[in-house]
This record gives sequence, C-alpha cells and structure tokens, in this order.
Amino acid sequence: MRFDNVPIPPSIAARPRDVRGYPVPAITPWEGEQPQFALTDYGRSADCARGRLCSVCNLLMPKGPVWRVVGETESAAIAEALAAGLPYRNLSPTLEGPGHRACMLYASMVCPYLARPNARRRQSAEQPDEMTGHVVRGTVRGTTGAVVGFADYEYGITETRVLFRFIDVVEFLPHDNADEHLADLRTELDRLAGS
Repeated sequence: MRFDNVPIPPSIAARPRDVRGYPVPAITPWEGEQPQFALTDYGRSADCARGRLCSVCNLLMPKGPVWRVVGETESAAIAEALAAGLPYRNLSPTLEGPGHRACMLYASMVCPYLARPNARRRQSAEQPDEMTGHVVRGTVRGTTGAVVGFADYEYGITETRVLFRFIDVVEFLPHDNADEHLADLRTELDRLAGS
C-alpha cells in the first residue's frame, strides 16, 4: 500500500515532511534539508525519553501503555513467551523509543523498512558498535514484525545514546506485511476522534 493511502493520525499530519511527502519522525536527524530516516538524533531521543514524548509525533504520551514496532527476533521472542504463558521483558536495551498506539501502527505501515519483509536498509550506522552493528546497508528486515504495547518503559541516557527497556506486554499485533494493521489503525483513529 502506498504511504499516502494510509490514514494519518492528526499528530503525525502536523510533522515536517521530506521531498517525497513522508512525515519525519520526531527523533529523526536532519542533514541540511534532508532527514536521515535510518538514524536517530541523540538530543531529540533524550528529550522524548525525559518528557514522555512520542518518538514519532513528539506529543505527550499519557500515563499508561506505550507502543513500539519490533523486528523479527524480538517478535519471535514475544510470541514464544506469550504462547508459553510467560511474561516477556526485553532485558537487552534498545535504541528505539516508544510512541502512541496510532503513531506506531502508522509507522509500521508507512516506513518502508518496517512494513515489508523483503525491505532492506538504505544506510548503515555512522559508528557501528554492539548495539548498532546490525544497522548495515542492505540488511533485510526479516519475515515478521509486530506492533507491541507495553505497560511502561525505562530509559537511560549516556553520553552518546539513549537506551530503552520495555515492561510487560499488554498488546501483541504481529505481522508479515504491516498492511495487516490497517483495520487496527482505522479503529484507533476513530477512537481518538471520539475522545
């Protein structure tokens, strides 16, 4: 599905856009007039973590659940834990911050890397290390992903990065192709409009 056919949350509609019309997430750094979608801006990510701001739209996330999009490995680990009736907690921190449910459903469908199992990264990490070594140009996303709701998050801010850990899965929406979330996104936008 083309990104401009996906219903857009009002909070994201207000975001700046790149030359193609893609909304630019709050944590995306800019190089001149070009957003660097595959990278994360340290300062913006830290501000979002401290202020409980959505990493996509940059607006306050109310107390309660937060969401994020996960890739194949974490999606499989969550599915396995849930199937076994076990709790899941990501003990390894991640660089990806949380967001609103609508924002993460939208991002999962619109971001080319998140949306399709055959999608490949367009850029590599600027300074790869143990946490970003997987961010390599040409890397395939993997066969599955998921939009996951968590009861809350924890964060730590170092000199060079912001690290997140997520607590207690409250919703698990797996996908092969993120277009599968279209009905969930529409329902969520209707719910928000009625609030």
